[in-house]
Amino acid sequence: MRTYRIAVIPGDGIGNEVLPEGQKVLEASAGGRFRLDWQQFDWSCERFAKTGAMMPKDGLDQIRDFDAIYLGAVGFPGVPDHVSLWGLLIPIRRNFHQYINLRPVKLLKGVDSPLKSPGDIDFYVVRENNEGEYSNIGGRLYEGSEAELCMQQSIFSRRGCDRVMKYAFELAKTRKKHVTSATKSNGISHTMPYWDERFAAMTKQYPDVKADVYHIDILTAHFVRNPHWFDVVVGSNLFGDILSDLGPAVVGSIGIAPGANINPEKEYPSMFEPVHGSAPDIAGKGIANPIGQIWSGAMMLRHLGEEEAAQTIERAIETVLADGKSLTRDLGGKANTKELGDALASIVRETTHALA
Repeated sequence: MRTYRIAVIPGDGIGNEVLPEGQKVLEASAGGRFRLDWQQFDWSCERFAKTGAMMPKDGLDQIRDFDAIYLGAVGFPGVPDHVSLWGLLIPIRRNFHQYINLRPVKLLKGVDSPLKSPGDIDFYVVRENNEGEYSNIGGRLYEGSEAELCMQQSIFSRRGCDRVMKYAFELAKTRKKHVTSATKSNGISHTMPYWDERFAAMTKQYPDVKADVYHIDILTAHFVRNPHWFDVVVGSNLFGDILSDLGPAVVGSIGIAPGANINPEKEYPSMFEPVHGSAPDIAGKGIANPIGQIWSGAMMLRHLGEEEAAQTIERAIETVLADGKSLTRDLGGKANTKELGDALASIVRETTHALA
C-alpha cells in the first residue's frame, strides 16, 4: 500500500479549525487503498510572537522530503502581513519552485452567486507564483526626508513566463481548449509587452487551443459580467492573485475556494491551501467553512496520483452543498465546522467503501 508523507501546517486563526476537518475527509477517502502519514508543524504567527520567527532556520530542510504540504492559513493581528508571508508562505513557494498557483472557480448547486444571471461558471486561474511583481528586489532611499523614495522591481523571465503559460495551455487541452491571458501592456511599458510576446509565442505551439488577451481592468469587469466566457485564465503574480480572489467571490463564497502551489515536475513538495486566509474575526468560534480546506485536500490527492479519491471528495462537496442540510453560516446554514466536516466524511466513507 502506498504511503504519502504529508507535512501539516495549521498556521493561524481558522486554519487550526478547518485543517483537522480536511484530514478527516482525506482519511475517509483513503479507504485502505493508500495511507496518509501526517506530521504536524507549529509554524505560525503564534510561534513568531514567541521566538521571533515564523519557522525555524532549517524549516525548509525539515519538510523538503515530504510528498506534499497541507497548509491551513497564515496571518494574525499583531504580526504584519509582509512579515508572516515572507517568513513562511513565500519561502516555501519559492525555494520549492512552486511556480504554479492553481485555483478552480466553479459555481456549485446550493451556493448562491451574487450575480444576477451567472450562467455556467467553471474555469481555472493559473497564476505565476515565483517572480513577476512580487520580487523582493528594491528598497528605500533617504528615509524620513522630503526626498524619500521607494522602488520595487518586477521580474519577468522567459523561463518564468513560458512555463506558467505552457501549464495553462496543457490544462486547457484537457478542458474546453481556451486560454485567456491577463495583461496591462497599454500602461506598463516593459514587462507587460514582454508577457504578451511570450504568450503570442506560446499560442503558436497550441494551434488547436483558442487564445485571447484582455487588459486586467476590463478582464475584472468580464469576470463579473461574463464569467461563463472563461476556461483557463493565466496571469502574472499580481494579476493572478487578484483574479483568483475575484473568481471565488463571483461564484458565491471565498470560504469554499481551494488553492494549490504546484511544482509540476515534483522535484519538491507542492503545497495545498484554501483561499480564505486565517479569518481572525471568527477564529475560535467553530463556525468556519471547511470546504476550501477539504477541496484543497482533493487537489493534493489528485497531484499525488489518487484521482479516484479526489473525485470522490469533490462529488461529496457537490452533494452536501446541493442538499443544503449541513451548511455553515456563510452559506446560509446553521451547521458548525465539525458538523459540515462530519457530513462530508460520511459521504466520502460510504462512497469509498462502495468502490472497494
